[in-house]
Amino acid sequence: MAAVGASAARAALWAVVLVNVVVVEILFVAGGAGKNDVLTVGKFLGVHAALLMMVQLLLVARVPWLDRRLGMDRLTAWHRWVGFSLLWAVVLHATVVVLGYATLDGAPVLRTFFALAGVVASLLGMAAAAVVVTVAVLSTRWARRRLSYETWHALHTLLYLALALALAHQFLETTTFTANAWAAAYWWGLWILTVGAFVGGRFVLPLWRNAYHRFRVSAVVPESDTVVSVHVTGRHLDRLPARAGQFFIWRFPGHNRWWQANPFSLSAAPDGRSLRLTAKAAGTTSAGLRAMPVGTRVFAEGPYGAFTALQRTRDAALLVAGGVGVTPIRALLEEAAGDVVVLYRVQTEADAVLLAELRDLAAGRGAQLHLLTGRTSEGARPFDPANLARLVPDLTGRDVFVCGPPAMTAAVLRSLRALRVPARQVHAERFSLA
Repeated sequence: MAAVGASAARAALWAVVLVNVVVVEILFVAGGAGKNDVLTVGKFLGVHAALLMMVQLLLVARVPWLDRRLGMDRLTAWHRWVGFSLLWAVVLHATVVVLGYATLDGAPVLRTFFALAGVVASLLGMAAAAVVVTVAVLSTRWARRRLSYETWHALHTLLYLALALALAHQFLETTTFTANAWAAAYWWGLWILTVGAFVGGRFVLPLWRNAYHRFRVSAVVPESDTVVSVHVTGRHLDRLPARAGQFFIWRFPGHNRWWQANPFSLSAAPDGRSLRLTAKAAGTTSAGLRAMPVGTRVFAEGPYGAFTALQRTRDAALLVAGGVGVTPIRALLEEAAGDVVVLYRVQTEADAVLLAELRDLAAGRGAQLHLLTGRTSEGARPFDPANLARLVPDLTGRDVFVCGPPAMTAAVLRSLRALRVPARQVHAERFSLA
C-alpha cells in the first residue's frame, strides 16, 4: 500500500544516513587522530558538520522518489531541524579547533584565532562557518517574519557559497581521510553523490522537463472576483508524471520577473493534454495572473508533493477543504474511487470556488458533498470533534485528506487525533516554498 511506501521511504532515507554515519565514524577512528585530544574532538565535530551538510542537501534536492512518498513540506521541516544541528556542529567545530591549537602552541585563544585566519584552508572554513551562522540567524522565526520571501530566499542561497567554501576547506585540509586511499574515495564519493542528487533534482531535471514539454498558457479563466484559473498546455504532457493533489512551482517569465515563483496546486486531475492551476489574488504575483495573455511562456518546477491517492490505505476517504485549499481536493475528487465524503468550509456560498465542478463530480461519482458555511467567530465550528463525528460517523475507517488555511487545518488535525483516527490515515500537506 502507498502508506507502507511512505514508511519505507522514511526508513530507507534515515537508514542510508545512519549507515554512512557509522562507516565514516569507523574510518575516522581508524585514521583521524589529531595533534592532541582537543583537536581530535574538533576534527570529529567537523566531519559530522560535513555529514549534516550532505543531509541538508539531500533533503532539499527534490529527489522525485522521496518527494512523491514523503512530501516537500515534511522534507523541508526535517531540513530546518537538521540546519540548526548543523549550526551547532559548525560553531563547536570552529571553537574546539581554535582551543586545540591554542593548547598545542601554548598561545592565547585570540592570537591563535588570527594566526589560523592567515592559513588559507582555515580561512575558508571560517568563512563557511560565518555564512552558516548568518543564514541560521536569518532563518529564526523572529527574523523570518520581518523579511519578504524573495529577500529571505536570496539570502538563503548564500548556503551555496558556504558549501563551496566548505568543500574547498576540506580539500585543502590534509589531516582527515588522507592516510587511506579507500577512506578518501569513500568520503569524496559521498560528496559527489550528494551534490549530484542536488544538482540533478534542483536544476537538471526542471530544465530538461521545461525544454521537453515547452509549457505555455492556453487560457485564463476568472472563477470569481478574486480567483482565476490558468490552463497550461505543452508537448507530450502524457509523459509528465503528475498526479491529482500535487503542485508545481510556477514562473511566468515575460509576464512576471524570473524570481517571482508561486507554489500552486493542480485544480484538475492531469489528463495528458493540459494542466490547470487555480489561484486566489493573495499577492502581487497571483493577482497579476488575471491579466496574463494567452501564449505566455511558463516555467514549471515539479510535480511535487505526496498529497495524492498513492497515500490511501482504505477504500473510503474523507476530503476536507477550506477556501482556495479546495484546488487539490477538487483534483483528488476527480480521480477518487470508492466511498468518498467531501467537506468544504467557507464563510459564505459565494466564497466557494469551483463549487459547481465539485457538485458535478460528486454527483457523477456518488460522493457526498457538504458545504459548511458560517463564521467561526459567530459559533460555526464544524470541525469540533463532536460535529465532525456527526458529519462522518465512520471517520476512523477512512483516509482523510486535509487542505486549507493553517488555522483550519490545525483544527481538523486536532479533532482527528481526539477522535483517534490512526495517523497513517491522515494526510495533510502545506503547499509552500518556505
